[in-house]
Amino acid sequence: MNKVFSKLKNPWSVALLAVLFFVPFLGKVHLFDWDEINFAESAREMLLTGNYLRVQIDFKPFWEKPPLFIWLQVLSMKVFGVNEFAARFPNAVVGVLTLLSFFYIGKRLHNAQFGFLWALAYLGSVTPHLYFKSGIIDPWFNFFMFWSVVNLTPCPFSLVRGGRYAARERAQRGGEVANPEQRANLTPSPLSLTRRGEEAVGRRGEVLLAGIFAGLAVWTKGPVGVGIPTLTLAAVWALNRFKPVISFKNLLIYAAAAGILTLGWMAAIILESGWATFLAFLEYLYRLGATSEADHGQPFYYHFVVVLIGCFPISVLGLRYVGSFRKFWNNQTTETSFTVFMFCLFWVVMIVFSIVKTKIVHYSSMAYFPLSYLAALWLYRWLKGEFQWPRWMTALLLLVGFVLALALTFVPLAGMYAPVISPYIDDKFAVANLQAPVEWQGYEWLFGVGYFVVIVAVVIIRSNRKILAIRLLFFSTAVLMFVYTAVVVPNIEGYTQRTVIDFYEAKRGQDIYVWPVGFHSYAQYFYFRKPTGVRPEASDENWLLNGPVDKPTFLITRIDRAEPYRTNPNLEFFKEENGFVFFRRKGRY
Repeated sequence: MNKVFSKLKNPWSVALLAVLFFVPFLGKVHLFDWDEINFAESAREMLLTGNYLRVQIDFKPFWEKPPLFIWLQVLSMKVFGVNEFAARFPNAVVGVLTLLSFFYIGKRLHNAQFGFLWALAYLGSVTPHLYFKSGIIDPWFNFFMFWSVVNLTPCPFSLVRGGRYAARERAQRGGEVANPEQRANLTPSPLSLTRRGEEAVGRRGEVLLAGIFAGLAVWTKGPVGVGIPTLTLAAVWALNRFKPVISFKNLLIYAAAAGILTLGWMAAIILESGWATFLAFLEYLYRLGATSEADHGQPFYYHFVVVLIGCFPISVLGLRYVGSFRKFWNNQTTETSFTVFMFCLFWVVMIVFSIVKTKIVHYSSMAYFPLSYLAALWLYRWLKGEFQWPRWMTALLLLVGFVLALALTFVPLAGMYAPVISPYIDDKFAVANLQAPVEWQGYEWLFGVGYFVVIVAVVIIRSNRKILAIRLLFFSTAVLMFVYTAVVVPNIEGYTQRTVIDFYEAKRGQDIYVWPVGFHSYAQYFYFRKPTGVRPEASDENWLLNGPVDKPTFLITRIDRAEPYRTNPNLEFFKEENGFVFFRRKGRY
């Protein structure tokens, strides 16, 4: 194992890989409606109004999200301008920080090789990779929650602790004899987090950091930011047969730090926007948990399918530990403690968001962090010869890889042969979308085919060329996602939303009203660059359709929802293009 990834043992290699894969082409495609445009528009409106405490959409309080991620986008826009690159750049930054965190923690737990393997596993998995090239909140939200959980564990890589603890643990694992003082301070169980003396001071610092990171997560996306780390700690306590996992004093420190930051965020909302906005946010959280908000109701098992396919290949490689990891424990070390916390974190996320009625793909993205660790740990031990590669893992790797490769192959083919498949699609809007003039080079479908060939090659060489198999699997996935987002995703966007976004951009700067009717969107704000001071009636669909408008007014709807607007006497048909129908208000202004 000493020669595993021997040339890639340092953090600079990890940082360079992250920058090379996450930063290029960030601005190549328009932001996607809803979430990416939603958050970028909030940042744009902060810049316009100079009100950095209020999150707003259409220059009205937007109670669904706290401001921390929006502040990061504002900083990015101050540097790069109001554009797609700036909106996504903060997540590229946290992508670098996340991989460096994995390397740092992995090096303290085992060695630099394991740290790099963990970082590579995350880089080389599908949705974990893609989220760092997006403009959504979750990458930063997950980063803060992860570090909150990390600082609750009794492991030797705290931001406030020296390296002597890591050295002592490595000596213990390596069979070296510790001196009597060291032996006295060693924890009797990996789940016994209460320590004494000088080390207890470190624990107080760690749990304080755990609370601070949980509070930062709250400022990023809301109270779930403290809920997930706290539930993880509770799950570890339950697995420890309800024996003390953390001292009561340290628990109070954690709760106080997280609570002060959480209350600070609540107070900021109330002072800036009033009680009504805060109560509206609480009502929103209730709707997410108890109802299928925004037509996102899915079956209970939804997130398990999303993680299995979306997190390939770590979803397959980490399955042994995800299902039952106790039989793989070799000894009582901090590695075991960390594994317990990662196991609990994974299942807390999956169970909580399976229970929640509103199910959206990225809600379970926090599970990617522990899943990548569990996959890396299994591979590390497999490389050391502790495990045999099971046949079921080979079968599942080929099956899930085939499903994923098939999807990646089908998407370009669907665009290239749209006239052939359109008669079989029972969706008028989708059929019209496929009429968009998108240029395909003809080779894009080979990305999926080539990827499956690589998976087959990995399966073939895994026994004799273990290191090469791992490198090939993860690097090929990372390269595939890099190329696919640069070549194929822009064409997908060409079918789904480019027509209407191009229209908004063409009208930018004109003294007019533009508004979508019959469907919800945020694109008209960001891409039309709606200015401040517009009369509030201009956001009222009924007023725009039937009221005394004082400017030229353009209304856009979907072809499958256009009939009521075609018969409206106040509207005249303007044009129909790629699934969107455009109307103009009649009259003089």
